[in-house]
Amino acid sequence: MARAVTSRRKLINTGIAWAIGLLIFFPILWTILTSFKTEAQAIASPPLFINFDWTLENYGVVMERSNYARFLWNSIIIAGGSTILGLIIAVPAAWSMAFVPSKRTKDILLWMLSTKMLPAVGVLYPIYLLFIQLGLLDSRAGLVIVMMLINLPIIIWMLYTYFREIPGEILEAARMDGATLKEELIYILTPMAIPGIASTMLLNFILAWNEAFWTLNLTAVDAAPLTAFIASYSSPEGLFFAKLSAASTMAIAPILILGWFSQKQLVRGLTFGAVK
Repeated sequence: MARAVTSRRKLINTGIAWAIGLLIFFPILWTILTSFKTEAQAIASPPLFINFDWTLENYGVVMERSNYARFLWNSIIIAGGSTILGLIIAVPAAWSMAFVPSKRTKDILLWMLSTKMLPAVGVLYPIYLLFIQLGLLDSRAGLVIVMMLINLPIIIWMLYTYFREIPGEILEAARMDGATLKEELIYILTPMAIPGIASTMLLNFILAWNEAFWTLNLTAVDAAPLTAFIASYSSPEGLFFAKLSAASTMAIAPILILGWFSQKQLVRGLTFGAVK
């Protein structure tokens, strides 16, 4: 009887999980399908799900109109650069909070997290003026710094959580054997926390890749990433849904592929330390 109840509960949980997953994935699927429609079919009522004339015309127009490779390269540089820079700062910070905590450590962590609640538009004007003065407007370096700063609280929080699961006795033993702080961080702590660091890198990369507010307000041409590439298909003449969907599909395809191939590492990292 207990087995039957357990099996039924697992079946129900699996069904709910699939339903939620399909619900979340449906907008992506609809965007991909719309990218293969004509503009008339894209706005047809009732909507056409499969029974439409499939075409690659929208992708051809997008490739002719825009330099997709330049937008893609900018996204890779901005997301990758902000991720690496964030880790360089966050690893020592999380180490100190996890293994050398002070009375104010929790307060500092909460304060860092509270900065994520600040509306971005509230600090846009001063940052915009600062970028003009420093010559960072419409530059990849400027966006790398901004992306790193807005995601740094999450990076530190995640790494702090992972580091807390590592026994401090291991690091103490390394110090007793003569390991320096640099050796402790590079050769002992980092290898033990690889799953957590990997998942933190992936999450930060995805967040930076998908960021639209700052990229649209701090770039124009030179440093514009794929989010600006998508926005360029909203024109005064109106929205061209089929071409917009094609541009969106081309923008999300790299990150979807990355997420698909790294899902095991991401799940492993997000559950790091959850089971003793």
